[in-house]
Amino acid sequence: MSKRLIVWGGFWAVVTVAAFLLLDPILAAFVTILGLCIWVVAVLASNWEQHSTFEEREMARARRRAAHREKTKDARAKDRARWEAHQARRTRRSQ
Repeated sequence: MSKRLIVWGGFWAVVTVAAFLLLDPILAAFVTILGLCIWVVAVLASNWEQHSTFEEREMARARRRAAHREKTKDARAKDRARWEAHQARRTRRSQ
């Protein structure tokens, strides 16, 4: 969390206390809730731009797919051999 957000949080707390001292409790609650919602949205959005790029995510996915393909290559070869044997039997039957 940045220093700016901490300062705004402190400012919000001071405004909240002043609102409860000077305003009607219902209006003060409104100011408090509205300020809190805005501050929480600002905190959640503070790291909005700190994420991986599309290319980085795609490279990670490609590495995971390659590792999975490497791990299952024997099973795929076995399935391919069974399929080719099946196709050979079908062609012999149809002739």
